[in-house]
Amino acid sequence: MNLRLWAILALLGSLVSLSVGTSFAKSLFPALGPEGTTAYRIVFAMLMLMAVFRPWRRRWVWADALPLGLYGVTLGVMNLLFYSAIQTIPFGVAIAIEFTGPLAVAVWTSRKASDWFWVALAALGLGLLLPLPGAQAASALDPVGMLLALAAGFCWALYIVFGQRVAMRYGSMATPMGMLAAALVVAPVGLFQAGSSLFDPQWILAGLVVALLSSAVPYALEMFALRHLPKHSFSILLSLEPAVGALAGWLVLSEGLTLAQGLAIAMVMAASMGTAWSTGRNKANTA
Repeated sequence: MNLRLWAILALLGSLVSLSVGTSFAKSLFPALGPEGTTAYRIVFAMLMLMAVFRPWRRRWVWADALPLGLYGVTLGVMNLLFYSAIQTIPFGVAIAIEFTGPLAVAVWTSRKASDWFWVALAALGLGLLLPLPGAQAASALDPVGMLLALAAGFCWALYIVFGQRVAMRYGSMATPMGMLAAALVVAPVGLFQAGSSLFDPQWILAGLVVALLSSAVPYALEMFALRHLPKHSFSILLSLEPAVGALAGWLVLSEGLTLAQGLAIAMVMAASMGTAWSTGRNKANTA
């Protein structure tokens, strides 16, 4: 089996691990709330990454605080918003809405007129998620949850911009230090919301599982995939995440989707894949 096939399997494994981990995290909301669960994910993931990369070996200066802080704070807020969103809307739908962030970044950096077709397709898909006149209340999505997912998408766009800058400047050390900044933001919010429940041994163990499945394992698998796949191929495969999330939500949380919601997810996925394909083709033509 060649390395490219292994890389594809690694990325698919990353999507499955992330989706299962996030679905499991949602089951902790009744006890810890989305804020407490987010604190577990970020703090434990930070400790795991610190142990692996040992960033204290590098000499840091105060000038590093601003770029790493922007990166980390964006990461922490993005996770808080997304976990708050999936409290009231299906997991797969929330991912599809959040995907508008990286889609916007891809189109903005491309500046090709034809890429606006993919924007229109994504917008049409998101339009299917809006409550229609005469629609049954049971099938309508919570508007606050949708706004939270959209805000998470905006943070994801900023995360990509800030992440590219710190990755070029600090390499692999950017992730644990960004996670540290994220933990400093998220941990107080989680402690305020969940209180002493965060120190209950049964929830600590569950939090370790969430961090392992949602952060540590996906990160390791994605790093392997990035080393052996072209970036546009990586992005196209990553666009499968809403579908994998919807499947995980159905299997783990018994979350169902309406036909319109399923079609909306498919449209956003198609828009994301199309943008990645267009970007890859443009780079190949200019090489």
